[in-house]
Amino acid sequence: RLPRPIGQAVSIVGALVIGEAAVGAGIIGEPMVIVIALTAICSFVVPSQTDSGSILRLILVLLAGAMGGFGIALGLMGTFIHLASLRSFGTPYLSPFAPLSTQDLKDTFIRVPVWAMFTRPRTIGWHDPERQEFRLRPSHPSEEDKS
Repeated sequence: RLPRPIGQAVSIVGALVIGEAAVGAGIIGEPMVIVIALTAICSFVVPSQTDSGSILRLILVLLAGAMGGFGIALGLMGTFIHLASLRSFGTPYLSPFAPLSTQDLKDTFIRVPVWAMFTRPRTIGWHDPERQEFRLRPSHPSEEDKS
Protein backbone atom coordinates (compact mmCIF):
# COMPACT_ATOMS: atom_id res chain seq x y z
CA ARG A 1 0.00 0.00 0.00
CA LEU A 2 1.13 3.47 -0.87
CA PRO A 3 0.04 6.80 0.60
CA ARG A 4 -2.89 8.32 -1.29
CA PRO A 5 -1.00 11.06 -3.24
CA ILE A 6 1.81 8.69 -4.25
CA GLY A 7 -0.65 5.93 -5.15
CA GLN A 8 -2.61 8.30 -7.36
CA ALA A 9 0.56 9.50 -9.09
CA VAL A 10 1.71 5.92 -9.72
CA SER A 11 -1.71 4.97 -11.09
CA ILE A 12 -1.66 7.99 -13.43
CA VAL A 13 1.77 7.02 -14.76
CA GLY A 14 0.58 3.44 -15.19
CA ALA A 15 -2.54 4.62 -16.99
CA LEU A 16 -0.42 6.75 -19.34
CA VAL A 17 1.81 3.77 -20.14
CA ILE A 18 -1.25 1.61 -20.84
CA GLY A 19 -2.74 4.49 -22.86
CA GLU A 20 0.41 4.76 -24.95
CA ALA A 21 0.28 1.02 -25.61
CA ALA A 22 -3.41 1.30 -26.59
CA VAL A 23 -2.60 4.16 -28.99
CA GLY A 24 0.26 2.13 -30.46
CA ALA A 25 -2.11 -0.80 -30.99
CA GLY A 26 -4.66 1.49 -32.64
CA ILE A 27 -7.39 0.79 -30.07
CA ILE A 28 -7.89 4.44 -29.04
CA GLY A 29 -6.81 7.79 -30.40
CA GLU A 30 -4.17 10.15 -29.04
CA PRO A 31 -6.65 12.91 -28.12
CA MET A 32 -8.46 10.47 -25.82
CA VAL A 33 -5.25 9.80 -23.86
CA ILE A 34 -4.61 13.55 -23.57
CA VAL A 35 -8.14 14.24 -22.29
CA ILE A 36 -7.96 11.43 -19.74
CA ALA A 37 -4.52 12.59 -18.54
CA LEU A 38 -5.72 16.19 -18.15
CA THR A 39 -8.79 15.01 -16.26
CA ALA A 40 -6.64 12.98 -13.87
CA ILE A 41 -4.25 15.90 -13.30
CA CYS A 42 -7.16 18.28 -12.67
CA SER A 43 -8.52 15.95 -10.01
CA PHE A 44 -5.59 17.02 -7.81
CA VAL A 45 -6.78 20.64 -7.96
CA VAL A 46 -10.16 19.96 -6.31
CA PRO A 47 -9.82 20.29 -2.52
CA SER A 48 -11.03 17.53 -0.25
CA GLN A 49 -14.35 18.53 1.28
CA THR A 50 -14.77 15.48 3.48
CA ASP A 51 -12.75 16.89 6.38
CA SER A 52 -15.47 19.28 7.55
CA GLY A 53 -18.00 16.45 7.76
CA SER A 54 -15.53 14.27 9.66
CA ILE A 55 -14.79 17.04 12.16
CA LEU A 56 -18.49 17.73 12.69
CA ARG A 57 -19.17 14.02 13.19
CA LEU A 58 -16.31 13.78 15.73
CA ILE A 59 -17.68 16.76 17.67
CA LEU A 60 -21.17 15.22 17.71
CA VAL A 61 -19.79 11.85 18.89
CA LEU A 62 -17.85 13.55 21.70
CA LEU A 63 -20.93 15.54 22.74
CA ALA A 64 -23.05 12.37 22.63
CA GLY A 65 -20.52 10.51 24.76
CA ALA A 66 -20.36 13.31 27.32
CA MET A 67 -24.03 14.35 27.48
CA GLY A 68 -26.04 11.70 25.61
CA GLY A 69 -29.04 12.78 23.57
CA PHE A 70 -28.85 16.28 25.05
CA GLY A 71 -25.32 16.60 23.67
CA ILE A 72 -26.46 15.61 20.17
CA ALA A 73 -29.32 18.12 20.37
CA LEU A 74 -26.93 20.81 21.59
CA GLY A 75 -24.44 20.05 18.81
CA LEU A 76 -27.09 20.09 16.08
CA MET A 77 -28.57 23.30 17.46
CA GLY A 78 -25.12 24.91 17.42
CA THR A 79 -24.61 23.75 13.84
CA PHE A 80 -27.93 25.22 12.71
CA ILE A 81 -27.24 28.49 14.53
CA HIS A 82 -23.91 28.71 12.74
CA LEU A 83 -25.52 27.99 9.35
CA ALA A 84 -28.23 30.59 10.03
CA SER A 85 -25.58 33.22 10.80
CA LEU A 86 -23.71 32.69 7.51
CA ARG A 87 -24.23 34.98 4.54
CA SER A 88 -23.28 34.33 0.92
CA PHE A 89 -22.97 37.43 -1.27
CA GLY A 90 -25.10 39.34 1.23
CA THR A 91 -27.91 36.76 1.20
CA PRO A 92 -28.63 34.59 4.26
CA TYR A 93 -27.30 31.07 3.72
CA LEU A 94 -30.54 29.35 4.78
CA SER A 95 -32.79 31.79 2.95
CA PRO A 96 -35.85 31.72 2.80
CA PHE A 97 -36.10 29.40 5.83
CA ALA A 98 -33.98 31.49 8.20
CA PRO A 99 -35.09 34.25 8.35
CA LEU A 100 -38.47 32.84 7.36
CA SER A 101 -39.94 34.50 4.29
CA THR A 102 -43.24 32.86 3.40
CA GLN A 103 -43.46 34.84 0.17
CA ASP A 104 -40.19 33.31 -1.06
CA LEU A 105 -41.13 29.71 -0.15
CA LYS A 106 -42.85 29.30 -3.52
CA ASP A 107 -39.42 28.75 -5.10
CA THR A 108 -38.05 26.05 -2.75
CA PHE A 109 -39.11 22.43 -2.23
CA ILE A 110 -42.25 22.49 -4.35
CA ARG A 111 -41.78 24.96 -7.16
CA VAL A 112 -44.82 26.76 -8.45
CA PRO A 113 -45.16 27.26 -12.22
CA VAL A 114 -43.08 30.03 -13.77
CA TRP A 115 -46.19 31.96 -14.73
CA ALA A 116 -47.20 32.15 -11.04
CA MET A 117 -43.93 33.73 -9.86
CA PHE A 118 -44.39 37.46 -10.28
CA THR A 119 -41.79 38.82 -7.85
CA ARG A 120 -38.15 38.12 -7.08
CA PRO A 121 -37.15 36.74 -3.67
CA ARG A 122 -36.95 39.59 -1.15
CA THR A 123 -33.76 38.24 0.43
CA ILE A 124 -31.61 38.97 -2.62
CA GLY A 125 -32.17 42.69 -2.12
CA TRP A 126 -32.78 43.54 -5.77
CA HIS A 127 -34.05 47.08 -6.37
CA ASP A 128 -36.88 45.95 -8.69
CA PRO A 129 -39.09 43.31 -7.03
CA GLU A 130 -40.87 42.39 -10.29
CA ARG A 131 -39.31 39.47 -12.20
CA GLN A 132 -40.41 40.50 -15.70
CA GLU A 133 -42.58 43.10 -17.31
CA PHE A 134 -46.21 42.08 -17.57
CA ARG A 135 -46.17 41.67 -21.36
CA LEU A 136 -42.99 39.52 -21.28
CA ARG A 137 -44.16 37.28 -18.45
CA PRO A 138 -45.27 33.71 -19.22
CA SER A 139 -49.02 33.35 -18.87
CA HIS A 140 -51.29 30.64 -17.53
CA PRO A 141 -51.90 27.93 -20.19
CA SER A 142 -55.68 28.48 -20.14
CA GLU A 143 -55.17 32.21 -20.86
CA GLU A 144 -53.12 31.35 -23.95
CA ASP A 145 -55.97 29.20 -25.31
CA LYS A 146 -58.42 32.11 -25.10
CA SER A 147 -56.37 34.42 -27.30
